Amino acid sequence: MFAVLKTGGKQYKVASGDVLRVEKLAAAAGETVQFNEILMVGDTVGTPTVEGAGVQAEVIEQIKGPKTINFVKRRRKHSSKRTKGHRQQLTLLRVTEILAKGADTSGVMAAVGAGSVSAAAVAAVAAPKKAKAEKPAKEEKPAKAAKADKPAKAEKKAEAAAPAAAEGADDLKKLSGVGPALEKKLLANGVTSFAQIAAWSAEDIADFDEKLSFKGRIEREGWVEQAKELAKG
Repeated sequence: MFAVLKTGGKQYKVASGDVLRVEKLAAAAGETVQFNEILMVGDTVGTPTVEGAGVQAEVIEQIKGPKTINFVKRRRKHSSKRTKGHRQQLTLLRVTEILAKGADTSGVMAAVGAGSVSAAAVAAVAAPKKAKAEKPAKEEKPAKAAKADKPAKAEKKAEAAAPAAAEGADDLKKLSGVGPALEKKLLANGVTSFAQIAAWSAEDIADFDEKLSFKGRIEREGWVEQAKELAKG
């Protein structure tokens, strides 16, 4: 039996035992993950996905794709050019089982892209959908809060509007061109200190150029050099 799964914006036709490379997943070597976006299983075609179907696979290792060279030349009065190398991060998998039904109650960790969600979110996705049925009955709902609770709601909105800063993280806004929104993106990608940025290699810079859609801005702004000075305190 074969299946067509979707991950990382791409579709793959797989059968049990197949080895394939997909966009990097948040999983370690040896772990088993489950793809839940199944477009087709055998003769069953999804609308758009097949309900209850899944494909389970074992993570063999985290790898990098072949290096690609990007060359950009700007034709202006003061022309400039830039050459950048990039190696896409990938996950090597071996398909272990194709489920035509029952995937939503298997309890196997869902396959999600690295850096896109937290570990807690991954665990929530992997949990069986039956857990939704455990909501308290209507008669058990607490009474509506009095008007005096409005200040608490205002505090929650203020917290949601503030940039998400990890506990003990450096103030990344000290870097040139970094505001609250950009700081939030850096924190979401696991960058919390000047020391991390100061240790970036050329490949790391190229990787974050892609993630932040910066197109060479990290080098132009001199983040690495700034971070080295700021890390000294």
